[in-house]
Amino acid sequence: MCSLMKLRKPFFFFCTNSLTSLSLRRLSSTLSAQPSSSSSQQTSSTFIHPSAIVHPNALISQGVSIGPFCTVGSSAKLGQGCQLHPGSHIFGNTELGEHCILMTGSVVGDDLPGRTVVGCNNIIGHHAVVGVKCQDLKYKPGDACFLDIGDNNDIREHSSIHRSSKSSDRTVIGDNNLIMGSCHIAHDCKVGNNNIFANNTLLAGHVMVECFKCRTMLTLQVQSLFINSAILVRSLLLVEVLWFHKMSQST
Repeated sequence: MCSLMKLRKPFFFFCTNSLTSLSLRRLSSTLSAQPSSSSSQQTSSTFIHPSAIVHPNALISQGVSIGPFCTVGSSAKLGQGCQLHPGSHIFGNTELGEHCILMTGSVVGDDLPGRTVVGCNNIIGHHAVVGVKCQDLKYKPGDACFLDIGDNNDIREHSSIHRSSKSSDRTVIGDNNLIMGSCHIAHDCKVGNNNIFANNTLLAGHVMVECFKCRTMLTLQVQSLFINSAILVRSLLLVEVLWFHKMSQST
């Protein structure tokens, strides 16, 4: 946590006017009375707007800010310094790491068996939906489903990331990924680290993506994209893409 700057001891020029000297002494005593301990300055209070609905069983850490019209469910856990912008919502068994930011309209988690875990320093963009029920017709109501997201991911507006379709699997997002607007990552996908998904990138179920950078792509189920593979604009992928290969158009 960043430390706040300590107040410096005020320095004043000598004044011949007694009234001015008295005023300066009063100002000096006022400044000296303020706390100078770094521990007390680092302590930030938790803020919950009166219009927010926060279940009493939710675990809210120090320094969390919950804005107007937010919802926090009974099984939610919010790490230190998380920020919920107005109209963002957390449902179900959902855990946010430290310093996550939920932008307006975003939804994280679902009231389903299973769990959604989001690491530290993640940003969930405006109206993004993360950790909700999958769209796989094979999903059986009542089955536990899971989503694990690492650290330092930027998930932009209107993107959707779904939980797994069965209790024996999980959807996984690694670290340091940029997922641009309106992307979709479906059930049971495995995404590595340091990926860039351009706007409207679509990953259907069970797709595995390792570590690479790409432009817009569309990929079908049960495909694999390995390290440093690149998929160009408007590509439809039907086969695996090997290490250091570049694919374009329908493949």
